[in-house]
Formats: sequence, structure tokens, C-alpha cells
Amino acid sequence: MIKKRLIVSIVSGAVLGIVCIIGASIRSGFQSDAIFLFSLWYNRLLMGLLIGLAWKMINLPRLLLRGAILGLIVSFAFYSSTGFNDVVSFIAGIVYGIIIEFIAFKFEMRASKK
Repeated sequence: MIKKRLIVSIVSGAVLGIVCIIGASIRSGFQSDAIFLFSLWYNRLLMGLLIGLAWKMINLPRLLLRGAILGLIVSFAFYSSTGFNDVVSFIAGIVYGIIIEFIAFKFEMRASKK
């Protein structure tokens, strides 16, 4: 079960990373550096990995809080590397942590019913 949760979380992080790249590109008028965009995507991928490893099932409100906290922790690393300038990506990381945790939760619920 943990292996599937991990895969779902990593894929979710990778997809949300692409959404972040698109958003950052639009915000910068398509002037963002490729390394910056890759770092943003990689940050979301790592977020998916960390959330996927946090496998203990708890109730949904606590899961969403855990997703927000893990999203905050992982996003803070990227945020600090921008000189604390990319507030939008930092806040998005918190929201994406919640989304990744929710997707993993739904996947686990569906898998446990089989």
C-alpha cells in the first residue's frame, strides 16, 4: 500500500510542479530562468516524495493539516533560495501540499475498498 501511495504522491507533485512552472512563467512574462523553473518543479516533486512517505492514515482534517505543514516546510526551502521574494510560489506550495495529501488519501480510500 505504501508503494502505491508514494507513486501517487510523487506523480501528483510532478504534475503540480508543471502547473507551478506555467504559473511562474506567466507571472514573469515568460522571462524566468530555466534553472529557476526546474528548481520550482523539483521542489514540488520532493514535496510529493515527502508526503508519500508520510503514510500513517489519520482522519481527513489532520491529513490536510499534515499536507499543509509538509508543503510549508518543503516550500520554505525554495522560498528562502529566492531571497524570500517568491511569495506566490511559497503559498502555492502550502496549498499543493494539501492537494497532494488529499489525492493520496482518496487513492488510499479507493484502494482499501477493493
